[in-house]
Amino acid sequence: MNRTPPPAPRRDIQGLRALAVLAVVGAHAVGWPRGGFVGVDVFFVISGFLITGLLLREVEATGRVSLARFYGRRARRLVPAAVVVLTLTVGAGFVVFNAVVAERTLHDAVWSALFAANWHFAAEGTDYFHATDAASALQHFWSLSVEEQFYLVWPGVVVLSLLLLPAAARRGRRGRLTVAGIAAAVVLASALWAASQTASEATVAYFSTLTRAWELGAGAVLAAAAPLLARIPRPVGGTMAWVGLAGIVTAFAVIDPAVGGFPAPWAALPVAATALVLAGGVGGDPRHRHLFPLTNPLSVFVGDMSYSLYLWHFPVIVLASVVLAGRDQALWLTLGAIAVLSLATYLIVEQPLRYAPLVSRWADAIETASSTPMASPSTAVVPAAPAQPRVVATRPAGWTPGTRYYPGSPRPRPLTADRVIEPVLADPDPEPVVVPIVAPQEPSAEQENAGGSAWKAWRARFGTQMALASSGLGIAVLTAVLVAQSIFGAPVIGPLSPPAEAQAGGGDDPIVAIQSELAAAASATQWPSLSPSLDTVIARGSADNPARDCFAPDVTPDAGRCSWGAEQAATRIYLVGDSTAMAYAPAFKKMAEDSGGTIRVTTVGLYGCRFTEVAVQNDGAGVMAACEQRKADVRAMVLADAPSMVVMSDAYTLGHTPDGQDLSAETLIASQRAEAAGYGAPGRIVHLAPPPEGADLARCYSPLTSPYDCASAVSPTWQQMEALAERAAAASGDHAISSLPFSCWEGVCPAFAGTLPVKYDQTHLSVPFAEHIAPILRAELAGAGLL
Repeated sequence: MNRTPPPAPRRDIQGLRALAVLAVVGAHAVGWPRGGFVGVDVFFVISGFLITGLLLREVEATGRVSLARFYGRRARRLVPAAVVVLTLTVGAGFVVFNAVVAERTLHDAVWSALFAANWHFAAEGTDYFHATDAASALQHFWSLSVEEQFYLVWPGVVVLSLLLLPAAARRGRRGRLTVAGIAAAVVLASALWAASQTASEATVAYFSTLTRAWELGAGAVLAAAAPLLARIPRPVGGTMAWVGLAGIVTAFAVIDPAVGGFPAPWAALPVAATALVLAGGVGGDPRHRHLFPLTNPLSVFVGDMSYSLYLWHFPVIVLASVVLAGRDQALWLTLGAIAVLSLATYLIVEQPLRYAPLVSRWADAIETASSTPMASPSTAVVPAAPAQPRVVATRPAGWTPGTRYYPGSPRPRPLTADRVIEPVLADPDPEPVVVPIVAPQEPSAEQENAGGSAWKAWRARFGTQMALASSGLGIAVLTAVLVAQSIFGAPVIGPLSPPAEAQAGGGDDPIVAIQSELAAAASATQWPSLSPSLDTVIARGSADNPARDCFAPDVTPDAGRCSWGAEQAATRIYLVGDSTAMAYAPAFKKMAEDSGGTIRVTTVGLYGCRFTEVAVQNDGAGVMAACEQRKADVRAMVLADAPSMVVMSDAYTLGHTPDGQDLSAETLIASQRAEAAGYGAPGRIVHLAPPPEGADLARCYSPLTSPYDCASAVSPTWQQMEALAERAAAASGDHAISSLPFSCWEGVCPAFAGTLPVKYDQTHLSVPFAEHIAPILRAELAGAGLL
């Protein structure tokens, strides 16, 4: 096989990679820059640009595209480091996380290995009961899945589109115009779909390949237009690059993930800015020394290892959030671990395996056997010329060097743009294009000797690097162990001492009894044996709630199926609201079943749908489409049944309208009262406060943590909304019940009480605990004169 010398790498592209990955790491690790997550969009444009350029150069140089070789290169470039990170992250997850999160991490790893993580996380993000789960340690693989899906589809599109052209046209201007046209169509269609889906399903739009393809397509358009871009005068190109760099930094500063509008229209800013840098740098010196923020040696080196850095940053951040929660110097330890693991993976795994001779020979054999010709077998295969910012043309015999026309031509022949080969590489250490000259044969002795020489050259290049990196990694691990021994001592929160009356128990008073249980839980130093276990209730979630279907958006509520207790009961109660009302349903069901036929309870509502007059945005799948109709259906059911009382429970968190208008605590409580007024039950409305927002169990509960790590405080927003609800109820003659007596002890809300888990996530009561507080709710209603 002949290998042609590779073109010089563009240092500004490596600098762009460095800028993008550091912004992503900063946004995820410290929240700065706030818009740093758009570094992913920078990567998308670069990928589209480089991969398309690589394919087009191979066509122009050889008349064919070897898909086997292309995918082999991608696999050698991406798979080894990814496998290492996936394997070690899953293993660490089973040590650090609780059983549910560890198994979920394994599940996420499988999706990531199949290049479908983005669709998996999109589905989870639109699942109301998983949308607020702690971020997966492998969630960042969504963007890699988008790129891999692009790599799987786009080369085939390029090959098929060029096959429609005559053989001679594929390697010239018409070939590039065809690819540019297809890429432009992808950009237009994907951008329009992104705008539509961002408005209707923001979570899906964020992860979807269909809404991100336009960003990769923008890079593909630039690659196809490279011959034209190469004509841009250097001063103009340099100015474009600086303007683009300023645009990327501006995007990091001004794009706010909480505002919405992403990927459309806000992704247009980093995409356009990256396009300016790439387009401005096509012509001229690949070193681009004038663009020193990107082309200095440090930026180039960080760009070289950006893949390993991106792979490791998120698992380390998520794992450290459990291991180092609340510890001093947690941030610096986290950043240090990211740097050490990334550098070690780059030097020990990513580079050496990518260029290992055995892997290269396998890839070459596959490529030789299965190359995809784009010309007839008789067409001569032209070796790829070194990419230079100059004109490459083939002249017939008789052409005089230095002339711009052939002897006998009536006028000078102009140079054609389709003969310019742009100096662009897909990788910082590119592999040359392999042009098969002869059919594969058994290796000769000389070839065997060449193989031995290849191994010697490989060891000479990577042996010392791997040894030093391995030694450095060992030292870093030893240092980490010593640091861990020094910082892991006393718990972050000291033991809480419950008062003597709480320790003594509550006798027959259910409030005093549960306060005693909560006080004991708040002072516990180790996780007790719970039944059911926290792992069990976290895994089951809302699946065991008997009223779940009565609150689902795709199931029409039915009073008969959603009611418990005797049909002829004297007291009839409706429990309505969002998922916090649903979480209380087991308590009301038990209250009715234990009432001896005196109470009948109907529980209807819609999770994610605040029962307020104003619409409150929720991204759960199907929630907003069903919310208004569900409130109207419940209102009609209440008016028809005329129950003894209506208990309302909604989340005590702030929100915004579907069009983005912020809603204050006062507005939300007033809007809940307005909704209650439609039930025709003045004086018989009970506002039941939801439990205060708890700790993130998926993060705080693990074999390495204590109950202190899962104890939470009552938020100011919750306190404000409860106070407003109590005042509003008193003013209207209605009633309000606080959840603090059965959720928290002296402002501390533990994750369990007695032997029962309080919640299965941050918000929702577990079914056993809801049943446990049924006597308390009955006593509260009786005390208000409603029973």
